[in-house]
Formats: sequence, structure tokens, C-alpha cells
Amino acid sequence: MEVNPNLSKKAKRDYEIVKRAKAGEEAAFTSLLDIYRDRIYYTLLKKVKNPIDAEDITIETFGKAFKNLAQYRPIYAFSSWLFKIAHNNCIDFIRKQKHKHVSLDNINMSDDGDEGCFDVASDMLDPEERLIKEQKAELLSAVVKKLKPRYSTLIKYRYYKEMSYKEIADKMEVPLGTVKAQLFRSRELLRAILHTVDS
Repeated sequence: MEVNPNLSKKAKRDYEIVKRAKAGEEAAFTSLLDIYRDRIYYTLLKKVKNPIDAEDITIETFGKAFKNLAQYRPIYAFSSWLFKIAHNNCIDFIRKQKHKHVSLDNINMSDDGDEGCFDVASDMLDPEERLIKEQKAELLSAVVKKLKPRYSTLIKYRYYKEMSYKEIADKMEVPLGTVKAQLFRSRELLRAILHTVDS
């Protein structure tokens, strides 16, 4: 594969790590997380002004990057490619926030016309779904340690201690919906990494 000779020293270092990740080296994924997680997070935080949203988008960014690592070409720096993914995810997030609305077509009135309820599809996650398998325990443990403390704690409660969503929400004193959303984001990253290692 042709490598841009004008890549900086740092970009060449990143490319070596990416090559190891493509070859399935587990430590390479965590190295990329170590190097860029905080930079991506704080860049996104400036744009979305919300720590939880910034963390969600950060996890989505790494999930997409690791899942599509084979598409990266060293004609430009890996950091440029990664930040482009983060930028696109951020634009998508902001666009979705601006277009969030409830259609009046989905309001159901009671027989007396006084009560109204919204017909909203459930976004419940499958409580039986499990990410941790024996042959991937070490990789998961390494990746979980690299997540922000809140996400690491959520993963540990759910998959190591096998607590219910409600138990986690009560213990962390956060809304049930927040637990579900953040666990979903965390699982996306873990899935992407495991998929990349398997492929």
C-alpha cells in the first residue's frame, strides 16, 4: 500500500499502529484509544456543549473507525481520517437534535377527548444480549479499562455483575433511559472492535 512520504513522524507512528490493528493485535486498538480518545472528546464537547452527548459521539466515532479500519489509506494522517469521522458524526447528531419532534398524527385521544397519549415505538434493548464471551474476555477487559469511567462502570455493572438496567439506574442515580442509551453506545464500540479483530 502506498504511503504518503510527506506524513509527519506522528502520522507514520499512527500508521504502524493501524497496521498492527488491522492484523488483529488487540493492544493496537487500545493504543489508538489512548492517543485520540480525549482529543476527540474535547473537540466534540466544544461543539455539542454536553459531556454525555460528546462521550456518545466519541464512542460512535471509534466504533465506526475500528469497524472500517480497512478503508483507511495512508495518503493522509490517520488523525485526519478519525477527526473527519468525528466531525461527520457530530453533524449527524446536531441534525437529529434539530429535527426531533412529535407528529400530531401519533397522538391518540381517549373516548371523551380529554386524554392524549403518544404512540411511540419501544427502544428497549434486548436484556438477554451478551457481549462477553470467554475467548474475548481479555480484549474486552482491556478495552473497557480505556473507556471513560462512566461507561466503564456501566459495562462492568451490566456484563460483569449482571445487574439489570433498573438496578444500574438506581445505583448510579441516573434515569433508566440514560443507562440504556449509554450502554448501547458502549456496546457499539465494543462490537466494532471485536468485529475488527475477528475479521
